[in-house]
Amino acid sequence: MKKILCFGEVLWDAFGEEKKAGGAPMNVARHLVQQHMDVAFASRVGSDASGDGLVDFLKQNGLYSELIQTDALLPTCEVTVQLDEHKQATYIIPQPVSWDNIQADDTLMNAANNATAIVYGSLACRTSTTRDTLLTLLSNTQALKVFDVNLRPPHYTLATIDLLASHADVVKMNDEEIEIIIGGKHSLHEQIEAFHAKYNTQTVCVTRGGNGAVIWHKSQFHEHPGFKVKVGDTVGAGDSFLATLIAGLIEDQPIQQVLIKASAIGAFVASKRGANPVYDQNEIDKIIAQQKD
Repeated sequence: MKKILCFGEVLWDAFGEEKKAGGAPMNVARHLVQQHMDVAFASRVGSDASGDGLVDFLKQNGLYSELIQTDALLPTCEVTVQLDEHKQATYIIPQPVSWDNIQADDTLMNAANNATAIVYGSLACRTSTTRDTLLTLLSNTQALKVFDVNLRPPHYTLATIDLLASHADVVKMNDEEIEIIIGGKHSLHEQIEAFHAKYNTQTVCVTRGGNGAVIWHKSQFHEHPGFKVKVGDTVGAGDSFLATLIAGLIEDQPIQQVLIKASAIGAFVASKRGANPVYDQNEIDKIIAQQKD
């Protein structure tokens, strides 16, 4: 089996009184499971009731293993999620928390060495301990390295983004994020070309919210305008898109076909509440049927 290692934060997203297990790497892992990929998830929780709850959740979803470390001092992360009138989410993230202290133990090193792909983001790398652990993993594996930029102000520096991007084979970000990283008054295609020139990334994917996505892959651009759905909330839509892209790349599917499927699954997730709705293939097929060409 082609093993995918998702590395980074796991947490509780608090929507008022309601709490849901979250964290982009964990969400990507759950979507990969729904797409029948072989997935491992690495993170760190606190030795507290919230951490016990996350461990139970991960066990129920087939994502718990020795790669889930426990921290005796730092608490499990609980994030406050606020949705605006357009159902776009903003996050209030405490610091420090348990996943700021992920350690490069033998179990994690072995998992990285045996992985086909490693998926990572910027949030868990906001402090040096977890960042250094990730860089150690990336420097000692032949796996495909997938960087989900996922900027969460103020929890990043451009220097850290530069470092993480320089290790990546595949980078996924949104149109606001590439503007921050590349800057200047350029078209999206020019920004993507500048990004590739700077980091020599094999595949660059930029999502555009309700306007679809652009992928630069093997020196060619591929675009999709997106599918129109009634939005429940946007939490997890980008994670599902990325999971579909990763699965397609690993299985060497035609990139335009992957882009259509990723856009449709992202739209399906956006039409529901929460980050990880159970896939309804009939609904996804109906979304794809919007495709005109």
